[in-house]
Amino acid sequence: MTKLSRRNVLQGGAAFAAGSTLGAPMIWAQNIKDVTLRQFGTGVSNLNEVAQKVKEDLGFTLEMTALDSDSVTQRAATQPNSFDIADIEYWICKKVWPTGNLQAMDTSKIKNYDKIVGIFRDGKLTPDSTIAQGTAPHSVGFTSGPEGTDFVDNESGWMTLIPTIYNADTLGIRPDLIGRPISNWSELLNPEFKGKASILDISSIGIMDMAMVVESMGEYTYPDKGNMTREEIDLTMAIFTEAKQNGQFRAFWKSFDESVNLMASGEVVIQSMWSPAITAVKARGVPCVYQPLEEGYRSWGGGIGLSAALTGLERDAAYEYINWYLDGWVGGFLMRQGYYSAVPETSKNHMSENEWGYWFEGKEATDVITSPFGDPLAQAGEVRDGGSFNDRMGAVACWNAVMDENQYMVRKWNEFIAA
Repeated sequence: MTKLSRRNVLQGGAAFAAGSTLGAPMIWAQNIKDVTLRQFGTGVSNLNEVAQKVKEDLGFTLEMTALDSDSVTQRAATQPNSFDIADIEYWICKKVWPTGNLQAMDTSKIKNYDKIVGIFRDGKLTPDSTIAQGTAPHSVGFTSGPEGTDFVDNESGWMTLIPTIYNADTLGIRPDLIGRPISNWSELLNPEFKGKASILDISSIGIMDMAMVVESMGEYTYPDKGNMTREEIDLTMAIFTEAKQNGQFRAFWKSFDESVNLMASGEVVIQSMWSPAITAVKARGVPCVYQPLEEGYRSWGGGIGLSAALTGLERDAAYEYINWYLDGWVGGFLMRQGYYSAVPETSKNHMSENEWGYWFEGKEATDVITSPFGDPLAQAGEVRDGGSFNDRMGAVACWNAVMDENQYMVRKWNEFIAA
């Protein structure tokens, strides 16, 4: 059913001992098969294929639960004993980390730490990069020490999350139904698409899309889109509420599947989207483009956090899992859906030259490009929407964010959805 490369990332018990804090490899190898780690997160990266591969390569069981972003936030913040591993986004970390429900992670135990892209370390893709607005991952990525519940602005050796996955998000469009170029965020509210537009109903993400639209329309320029004042929130919501009352929106989606169905059916021709949702629409044979826009991308990043209650053999297994995650197989799997890996160079070992060229370097495909499940996504001669890794991640205008006025924003968002 799948056309996955099944290279073993780790070979046998010796590899466990090498990265393990346990002195006795035999005990490790015998006991590891009895370990079950409970992981939860969004459907973006909580994939059965990853759990299966963990069982094959590391020998223990990974139980995965996929939830929507709001449910992920609530569970991480209020139910610390219900999980071992939290696979969460950095804006969620800003809400969860101060609760003390996650433990700081020692970067000296992360073998590919030095290869993690700069976005997650000092906030810069290149030394000349400007750090985008919003909750940039590096700003909530480090804490002061093993007991820290704070955030520090330097590579302290203690991370809140080990970064795994990220992307530059934009609007998805149906080029066959629109029939003309789309190059600005403001098109989301163009009356031409009345009744055929959609925005996602996750407040912390949706408001960032709204802000990109408002700036694109020339209505207002935010000092920091990721930390609006009450007046700025009111202004933003007023523009979108008027559009809603004029019938602009067909729907508001919360789940990946909803966004795919809206687009594949043609009910919606322009909307907030995520990269693998575009992939899923194209896999059905329906034209769909992740449209690069002049104002840039709204970006997000996710990582793995460990429950504060995790200790002993289970914690050792969790560190093995994190090191395995950054070793390349998962990165290759995620990159074939249009995401990026926190350690791109290890992913390269698990992708063909054609795949790496298409997904990462922005080169023309030399042969058919397929999803991780074997569905054709692009033909020879096609290039990725938005180009190379540096082109896309170098054009990030803002990160998903949690604002100081978050509670007020959520209240206003709910009023907008109900309007």
